Amino acid sequence: MTVMMRAARMHEVGRTMRLDQIARPVADTTDVVVEVKACGMVPNLGNVLANWPTWYPHMPLPSLPAIFGLDPAGVVCEVGKKVIGIEPGDRVYVSPVRSCGCCQSCLTGQRTQCRYMTFNGYFGFQKESQVLYDQYPQGGFCEFMSAPQYSIVKLPDNVSFREATRLGYWGTAYSALKKAGSLAGRSLLINGISGTLGLGATLIALGRGAARIYGTGRNMALLERVKALAPERIEIFSTESGSVADWVKSRTDGRGCDVMLDTLGAVASLEAFDDAMHGVRRGGTIINIGGTAGKLPIDLKWLMDEQMTLIGSVWFTTAEGCELAQMMASRIVDMSILEHEVYSLGDINAAISSVGTGNGGFSNYLVEP
Repeated sequence: MTVMMRAARMHEVGRTMRLDQIARPVADTTDVVVEVKACGMVPNLGNVLANWPTWYPHMPLPSLPAIFGLDPAGVVCEVGKKVIGIEPGDRVYVSPVRSCGCCQSCLTGQRTQCRYMTFNGYFGFQKESQVLYDQYPQGGFCEFMSAPQYSIVKLPDNVSFREATRLGYWGTAYSALKKAGSLAGRSLLINGISGTLGLGATLIALGRGAARIYGTGRNMALLERVKALAPERIEIFSTESGSVADWVKSRTDGRGCDVMLDTLGAVASLEAFDDAMHGVRRGGTIINIGGTAGKLPIDLKWLMDEQMTLIGSVWFTTAEGCELAQMMASRIVDMSILEHEVYSLGDINAAISSVGTGNGGFSNYLVEP
């Protein structure tokens, strides 16, 4: 007998989601089935649902009707016969990264570099993404979802499901900062510090020993809240007050900071990115994890002469997710600052429209089935 479940599905681009009854997944070979307890609401989801095929046609959405939901957490209720080390009852976060599993990138643990890499419950990075959508059709906006065992991050007992729904965005920041090397005693510019990505990067950088963090944004009230997390180590600047590069250099005796992390969203201007990256010192590192899109004119002579490193970083590995989960458990990364905005699965459309109306990265929007 087929067991049914509730799922919020999009049937047409630009239209509201509908709550449907569909077949509950079953565990197959190396897959698990997770009972979803909470799923994060990505700030950019509204743009993906309404504009993605027009904005980024090369990054395909799944065939419709489709279940979205990028950051699910829950309890394993069934495992495939070839699953090792994961058992029913385990509390887990499910990373949305899906990949082929057999290329060199996958075999070395770098699944985000696979040519089939796809965000389950969100969008794909390659034209081949539908292959993986077909294998794993459930995102997190449903009662049960199937997932490959390689995507599972076990949660410590003192990390709640609600806190775990932020692991995706903060894991993205964690992986990017690891690419910069040791932060101990170094300075860091976070462009967009009060947003979902920026706030997580701030806590992670503090935990990894950054001596000075320079944070930018527009909302001074939110910037002040971020500064209050570590007032002796964080300095803030409103982008409406002038040049970010000039400000950073004025705070560093003209040298610039060691590392820049850009976390701005999809509607941010390229000029803001360009300005901020010129606040990085000679030999420094510039990392982009935000949604700013377009072709950026870069002076290649400047890039060479100043020996700058420019990195694009997408998501994180499951191993990095496990590392971050332990940092959350020990409160090296303190999730208690989050203000959870909780919606039921039946209120999915209200949840989507509410994202961004709260307190920047301090607000954690999520759906609980």
